[in-house]
Amino acid sequence: MGRQFKHLSETDRLKIEKALREGKPPKQIAKEIRVHISTIYREIKRGQYEHLNSDWTTEIRYSCDLAEMRYQANLRAKGAGLKIGSDRELAQFIEDKIVNEKYSPRAVLGEIERKNLHFSVTISAPTLYSYIDKGIFLLLTNKDLPEKSKKKRGYRQVKAKRPPKGDSIEKRPAEIETRETFGHWEMDTVKGKKKVSKKSILVLTERKTRQEIQIIIPDGTAESVVRALDDIERRMGALFKMVFKTITVDNGSEFSDCEGMERSCIGEGARTKIYYCHPYSSYERGSNEKQNRMIRRFIPKGTNFDDMPQEEMDKIQHWLNNYPRGIFGYDTSESHFQREMSAILSGS
Repeated sequence: MGRQFKHLSETDRLKIEKALREGKPPKQIAKEIRVHISTIYREIKRGQYEHLNSDWTTEIRYSCDLAEMRYQANLRAKGAGLKIGSDRELAQFIEDKIVNEKYSPRAVLGEIERKNLHFSVTISAPTLYSYIDKGIFLLLTNKDLPEKSKKKRGYRQVKAKRPPKGDSIEKRPAEIETRETFGHWEMDTVKGKKKVSKKSILVLTERKTRQEIQIIIPDGTAESVVRALDDIERRMGALFKMVFKTITVDNGSEFSDCEGMERSCIGEGARTKIYYCHPYSSYERGSNEKQNRMIRRFIPKGTNFDDMPQEEMDKIQHWLNNYPRGIFGYDTSESHFQREMSAILSGS
């Protein structure tokens, strides 16, 4: 069979080191690994070092580990020279957005395109991920990236042991599922450190625009949830009914007071309609679940919320609502939400 021209692997380098120790010539090694002999000569040179023997004499040897390390270093240098290395302004912009502002690589590139920012070079998302993997950046590593998506798990339908406190999601109008109409929200709570944090975060996500509201509540009780909705309604007045047409929740005890959540605190009648998901079916509040994972970029699991001021939550909320989203062509939830609000206020 003819020779194969290829890049050497770590296993190939181990074979070369073993063969050289056995005294095999480069020509024979090249034949066994099935590469050109010039590849072997270059590889031997790459992995050479001066070895000190026990009798204090020295000799030139080959180290597969040293060769691999130098090979990887050359790859990093080559990548930097090709693209990002020639535009430090772009590199610094990317580092700042991912390391300090918690952006994903795709979100950074999407914002550059949407805002028509100009740099001397352009790179694609796969190239950017490759640069990060190779350690091209000074400050940015894989540890700074948001958690990589996991394989979507299957869900099994669990039979409810008791009926929900209000109407099931089965009765929710089909138009809400399409996300084509505004004013339909999902609601959840984010818990703090177990047995330590008494406070929780009440999270509301509008399904069409993905706009987020985050409120720190004193505890995980139904009374605190109703009180938080009352506060929002008082601030919004009659507008609340047009903005919060429906809210979908799970079957947690904090959402057990359906009547209290639906009843207006400033007038007669209902202010919204509550629908309950099936038990153990968090995917029925998919927007909520995704937003909660994004919140965890700032407040990881095990955080004690008791000392966290609402002002800090407001900063996270602002970040989330102004985050470039691929689903909107890297536009933001805030801009989509404001367009919907303008339409309501103008009566169109």
